Amino acid sequence: MIRFTIQEGRLKGQTFESANDVVRLGRAEGNDVVLPDEIVSGEHARIVNSGESIVLVDLRSTNGTVVVRGDERLPVDDSVNRSVALKDGDVLVLGPEDRGVRLGVQLSEDPQDAQIFALRKIADLKPAVVEKDQSRLPALYAAQKRIGAAQDLNEVLVAITEASFDVVPNATHVTIILKDDEDDQKQAVSGYVPVMTRLRGQEAAPAGPIPVTRSVFRKVITERAVVLAADAPTEVGQTESIVGAQIRSTMGVPLWRGEEILGVLQLDNRESKGMFAAADIDVMAVLAHNASLAVANARLLQRLRIAEERLKKENAFLKTREQERRTGSKNQMPEIIGSSNAMRHLIEQLDKVVDTRVTVLIEGETGVGKELVAASVHYRSRRRDKLFVGQNCAAMPENLLESELFGHKKGAFTGAVEEKKGLFEIADGGTLFLDEITETPISLQSKLLRALQEGEIRPVGATQEKKVNVRIVAATNRNLEKEVAEGRFREDLYYRLKVFPLRVPPLRERREDIPLLANHFLTRFASEMGKPIAGFTQQAMELLQAYDFPGNVRELQNEVQRLMIQVDPGAFVTPDLLSPRVRQVEGILDKIRPTKGTLKEMMDQVERWLLIESLRENSNNKTASAKLLGITREGLHKKLRQFGL
Repeated sequence: MIRFTIQEGRLKGQTFESANDVVRLGRAEGNDVVLPDEIVSGEHARIVNSGESIVLVDLRSTNGTVVVRGDERLPVDDSVNRSVALKDGDVLVLGPEDRGVRLGVQLSEDPQDAQIFALRKIADLKPAVVEKDQSRLPALYAAQKRIGAAQDLNEVLVAITEASFDVVPNATHVTIILKDDEDDQKQAVSGYVPVMTRLRGQEAAPAGPIPVTRSVFRKVITERAVVLAADAPTEVGQTESIVGAQIRSTMGVPLWRGEEILGVLQLDNRESKGMFAAADIDVMAVLAHNASLAVANARLLQRLRIAEERLKKENAFLKTREQERRTGSKNQMPEIIGSSNAMRHLIEQLDKVVDTRVTVLIEGETGVGKELVAASVHYRSRRRDKLFVGQNCAAMPENLLESELFGHKKGAFTGAVEEKKGLFEIADGGTLFLDEITETPISLQSKLLRALQEGEIRPVGATQEKKVNVRIVAATNRNLEKEVAEGRFREDLYYRLKVFPLRVPPLRERREDIPLLANHFLTRFASEMGKPIAGFTQQAMELLQAYDFPGNVRELQNEVQRLMIQVDPGAFVTPDLLSPRVRQVEGILDKIRPTKGTLKEMMDQVERWLLIESLRENSNNKTASAKLLGITREGLHKKLRQFGL
C-alpha cells in the first residue's frame, strides 16, 4: 500500500491511497492520482511495484521530478536518474523544487512472514518426475498442444488458464500476472500487472477484480521459485487480499525467460480446504516452462507486428511525401506541364518506355525538370508501388558515393561501425535515379556497369554479390559523347546508359508553355502563402515569354515565388514587379513594336529591325549574320535588297 499526502499544490491537504502495482501521476484525466496544477505534465510520472522495490519513474515530464529524502536531493530525469527506488517518508516534488507540487510518501507493505509449505526454485525444478504420474500425462500433453497452437498473446493466456485447470483439478481460480512489456527497458521500469483471471467452468472473466496474493507473489519474484501455501487465511499472515478472497490454498508459479521473470501464474482453491500437492508443483513446472516460452514468443510476435505496421505506415507516409516533393502531386501521376509540340513529343516518348526495363537517360540543361521526368518514368510504370530513390552523384566524394550506392559491411573502412544498405538494395523492385551521372568517378563507373548488366552489386568490404532488381534512370546536363571522347566517361557505360535517351527541351524552345507554368506556380504559391492573387497582366506575361530564362523552369519558379512575396493581396502582377533581368527585354519590345498598319506592313517592320540588329551585333559580317538568323548568305542578300539595306 502506498499513501500520498499533498503538502504543496492546489489539492493541498488531500490524501490518495493505492495498492496497485502501477500508480500513474499527472494532470490528465485517467491518471491514478490527478493533480490539476499547470506545472505538472499530463503524464508526469509513475510509481511501479517491481516485486523487489517500489520505484518512481519520470515520464519525460516538462518540468522534471525530484525525490527529497532528508537533506538529500535526487533528481529524476534523463541526465541523472531515470528512476529512483522510494523509501517511506520520501517527498516527491513534481516540477521545480521551489514551486512544484509536493507529495509526502508513506509505504506500508503486506506482511512477508507468511508460512510457506513448499518452495522450489526454478533451478531445482525436475519436470521429468511427471512421467511417473501416468494419469496426468494425457491432460498435460493436450494442454501443451493447446498452448502451442495459440497465435496472439490473448489466445496464449486463455490457453494457459484452461490448461492449468486441466492439469490441476483442485484449482478454482487462475490469475496471470505479467511484467509490463516495455519497448525500451532502459527508459522505464516495468511493474507486474494482473492481465487475466479465469474461474473454473466460466468462459468469461469474473465481474470484479480478483486480488493477487501479494505475499506469495513477492516470494515467487524474489526467490525465483514455485511457492505453495495452504489454508491461507490462517497460515499466510492474514493479508488483506487473502482474507478478502477466503483462499484455502494457493500456488504461485513463475513464468521465466533466462534470468528474467516474465510473470507469475497464480492458482487458487477457494471452495474447500485442501492442499495443492507436490505432484501439482511438478506438473505446473512442466506447464510453466512451455507457457513461459509461449508468452515470450507471443509478445515478440506482437512487437514485430506492431513494428511492421508502424514501418508500413511510415513507409507509406514517406513515399507519399517524397512523391509530393518530387512531383508536386500527392494522389495523381506526376504533373508535367506543357502543351508545346516539344513537350508533347517528350511525353509520347516517355509513355513508350515506362513499362520496360530499359535504362533511361534524361538529357537537358540545368533546371529543365529532369528529376520530374525521372519521377514520371517511375510513377507511370508498374513499379509505382515500390520506392523511387534519387542520388545526386555530384553531391558526394568518391569514397562516400560508393558506400552510398552499394552499401558497406561493418569494419570495411574507418568509420564503418555498422553494416549499411546501399541505395541499389533499398530501391530493389523500384527505381534508382542517378542525377549528374557524368560526375561519377571513373573508378566507380565499372561497378555501375556491372550493376546495370548483371543486376548484381557488391557492398564495400563484402566478398559476395547480391542480386537486385532496380530500374535505372540517369540524368546529365553535359554532352556525354564529348565526355567519352575526352576520356572522362567510360564508353561501354555510355552505350549501356543511352539505350533510350529523353531530351527535355529548354524553356526558350517552348515559350508557349511559359503562361501555363507561370500560372501553375502562381496558384501553388498563393495557396502556400494564403494570399489570393488576381493573376498576370498581359504586358507582364509578354515580358516573361520574351525572356530566355537561362535557368529554365527552376528560374521561372523562383521568379514567380519572388513575385508572390511582392504583390499585394488580390492585385495583378505588373511589369514593374518583375526582376531587372526580365524587364531588360521591355526596351527591346518597344523598339520592335511596329506602327499600325496591315499585317504584312507590321511584319515587314519587325523583320527589317531584326536584320539591322543582326548586322549590328556581327559588325556587318553578313556570313555570321546569316548563320545567326538561320538562313543562307544568299537569302540574307535577297532580304537586304528587299528592304533597301
